[in-house]
Amino acid sequence: MAEQLKNVYTKNYIKSVANKIKQNYKSFNEEAFINAIFDASWQKLELKARMRHIALQLHKYIPIPYKEQLEVLKPTSQYFSSFEAMFFQDFVEVFGLEDFENSMKALEVFTVYSSSEFAIRQFILKYETQTLKQMKLWAHSSNEHLRRLSSEGSRPRLPWAVALLKFKKEPSLVFEIIEILKNDESKYVQKSVANNLNDISKDNPALVIAFIACNLGMSKSLDWICKHGARTLLKEGNKEALKLFKYETNNNIVIKEFSSDEEVIIGEALNFSFEIMSQNAIGNLRVEYAIDYLKASGKHNKKVFMLSQHEIKTNIKFLKKEHAFKEMSTRKHYKGAHYLYIIINGKEEAKKRFILK
Repeated sequence: MAEQLKNVYTKNYIKSVANKIKQNYKSFNEEAFINAIFDASWQKLELKARMRHIALQLHKYIPIPYKEQLEVLKPTSQYFSSFEAMFFQDFVEVFGLEDFENSMKALEVFTVYSSSEFAIRQFILKYETQTLKQMKLWAHSSNEHLRRLSSEGSRPRLPWAVALLKFKKEPSLVFEIIEILKNDESKYVQKSVANNLNDISKDNPALVIAFIACNLGMSKSLDWICKHGARTLLKEGNKEALKLFKYETNNNIVIKEFSSDEEVIIGEALNFSFEIMSQNAIGNLRVEYAIDYLKASGKHNKKVFMLSQHEIKTNIKFLKKEHAFKEMSTRKHYKGAHYLYIIINGKEEAKKRFILK
């Protein structure tokens, strides 16, 4: 099993953090700080709780006013990157809500090395107008990290983060940011814009479909944003979304030679294959498959997976796939009957039963 994310905070990592802080704050008690991090509660804490624990200890062992604390942490943060360094932003989220101006400046610095997407949301909730104004300024920044933050931080359903319930219900303010960023040249920003659209589509599908209808065909990058932003709609078989991307029903298509393992052992893979045939050229096709997983309750839960999506100029296409049934922390497998579906342009075209042993 893969190493748990929370274990990125090794003793050497925390020692390195302490050492860099000491360079910017001479009174810093490195040993006491390290001991406080690895206290009796540490082993029980999960990833985000460990981030919060580190932030709390930073506040305790840098006992100076908040603005001055930031002047210690900002130069320190440049030596630490990725998700594990988000305790810098968490520090701002916990201790900086009453100092909007200095907190925004700090989040600008921290996001360059490790995204401030979680921390900014508390400021949206407390100072919506001011924060959205700031995020629009970031959307025009020459720095792609700030531009991405303006999109990522405004996502209504950002994973691991507090949901922005107002934006889930009425995302017009989010669309104002998306409009600024929709032609951004950075793939990093484009991915965030697409993810933002995908979030919105789960609560307001008509608004995302309208956005796609107005923007599809403008540029290659914007087409990618539209399609990636519509991925949940397409997976759900939304007819309007499928039509926009020209994945329309072809009544001439048939599934032939559909073959699948009848039994699969947990830890191994389901093998299946089939042919798609048509009287003429098959055309623009989105091919998916779904596994209807047996749950502990005895009910089933269907999950859709992508196989292929492109124009097929021939009248026959052979596809095969291995689907792993390895045990994962995110999914537990249960022995018994499962079902495999083949989905063409949003429509279930074939189905087989197999037993997981």
